[in-house]
Amino acid sequence: MLPRCAVGVCHVLMLVLCVSAAEDFDWTKNHHGSFYYGTFPAGFSWGAGGSAYQTEGAWDKDGKGLSIWDVFSHKKGKIQQNDTGDFSCEGYYKVKDDISLMKELRLNHYRFSISWPRLLPTGIKSDHVNEKGIQYYDHLINHLLENKITPIVTLYHWDLPQVLQEKYGGWQNISMVNYFNEFANLCFERFGDRVKYWITFNNPWSVAVEGYETGEHAPGLRLRGTGAYRAAHHIIKAHAKVWHTYDTQWRGKQKGLVGISLSGEWGEPVDISNQKDIEAAERYVQFHLGWFATPIFHGDYPQVMKDFIGRKSVQQGLGTSRLPTFSPQEKSYIKGTCDFLGIGHFTTRYITQKNNPSGRSSSNYFSDRDLAELVDPRWPDPGSEWLYAVPWGFRRLLNFVKTQYGNPMIYVTANGVSEKMLCTELCDEWRIVYYKDYINEMLKAIKDGVNVKGYTAWSLLDKFEWDEGFSERFGLYYVDFRNKNKPRYPKASVQFYKRIISFNGFPNQREVENWRRKAVETCSSSNQLLAADPLTSHMEMVTEIVVPTVCTLSILLSAIFLMFLLRRRN
Repeated sequence: MLPRCAVGVCHVLMLVLCVSAAEDFDWTKNHHGSFYYGTFPAGFSWGAGGSAYQTEGAWDKDGKGLSIWDVFSHKKGKIQQNDTGDFSCEGYYKVKDDISLMKELRLNHYRFSISWPRLLPTGIKSDHVNEKGIQYYDHLINHLLENKITPIVTLYHWDLPQVLQEKYGGWQNISMVNYFNEFANLCFERFGDRVKYWITFNNPWSVAVEGYETGEHAPGLRLRGTGAYRAAHHIIKAHAKVWHTYDTQWRGKQKGLVGISLSGEWGEPVDISNQKDIEAAERYVQFHLGWFATPIFHGDYPQVMKDFIGRKSVQQGLGTSRLPTFSPQEKSYIKGTCDFLGIGHFTTRYITQKNNPSGRSSSNYFSDRDLAELVDPRWPDPGSEWLYAVPWGFRRLLNFVKTQYGNPMIYVTANGVSEKMLCTELCDEWRIVYYKDYINEMLKAIKDGVNVKGYTAWSLLDKFEWDEGFSERFGLYYVDFRNKNKPRYPKASVQFYKRIISFNGFPNQREVENWRRKAVETCSSSNQLLAADPLTSHMEMVTEIVVPTVCTLSILLSAIFLMFLLRRRN
């Protein structure tokens, strides 16, 4: 064991190395390069993912309590076409079916989340523990392990118990830290003997900004300029507390790892020779990824966030910054609370400098950044309006993480692309291209020395897409939501991703092109399979469309006949 002073010296050296590493990222060099044929390191883990509210359904079954998304989605006008996740994929009842799909893909891991209100209906352990909820996740975890699929478990994927929102104001209230820790501790106690990879929060950026700043997501609050920062502050503290709980109470016997999954969209300077654009691009990444990663790895918020929000707060006439502060004790407690870093990445933006006004009415998270986001019209955008396919941004982001945070162990916890179309389409060639190019950029990043250990395709199934409802589809497997049985059908991307997994990379151009061709041939037969079952698959659609049409025709014919009789009388 090292002497105490030697440990201190090592700690200082580590800090110096981390700080100096942050300066190593070169914003002025962006070499896209050609496609790289090669393999991933031995033991690289391939997976797919989903989350509780998006896939489980059974929203009010077997003792589950209400979540903020149950309540939010039931409010008219909040979700596209007033969709809800009440039934979604009915994953609650299809554990064995879905794991058979994972086996078909030859997945090494499956990432899912545990519904807090399914285990603790009020969110509070002392009120009631729902054993039927425990049994469901026991069944899921055990069946995964029986099939040699590693569970990677997210503790919070946005479904806060509604009672905690109503009673305390949700993540605006510091009391969430202890309640979340109680929930996490219960999960460690009941599942930790089998689960070795834990993620505290999924994309806390979205929880904070879209839940408490813009109101686009549950709980739908619009606390401009303060709500997001306060929510994030409490989330970071909650993450740290859960990590320490595992570290002190469970790690010794369970030998697991605890990390966090952060959303990391890349920001590229419009002009890499313009210092203002470079600074704006770094600000974009620091306000997004760095907001959470920098406290966890270095103990405090990015300096640029403290400077910009502090200055704008003063200009507004406020006595203190709208960005909360950590005490010295809290900084020390939070720093280093990450065994691995989960990265969810989908897209990239070009960034340029833009000065925003600082008045009270105009203050918000977005204006605090003083930048403008731009896209190249040539970038493909097959689905979500925010999601453009820009593969080279993925490699840039991974290298940024390497230099900023001392090359941590990384698991890509979400990467994928949606489609937005009304008709059924299983031949998703654009998704094949997206996965091929993004996974290849990840392989290049590993060649650069980035410590990526696994990759999670997002997502296994089509599912409820938050405020977009079912209007967008991210799945490798198509789910027919119009059928009460929610059957799954493989898209072409299933076969292509399966080949990447089997080879652990990309062998050569001819072979990879052959994968694509065979995948498209397979999906053509799947399309025929889907079309061959119109009565069962589309009964509800026919009922919804045809019956009202018949009723409408009957009313019109009756009206015409009545008018004819009246004319005859006249």
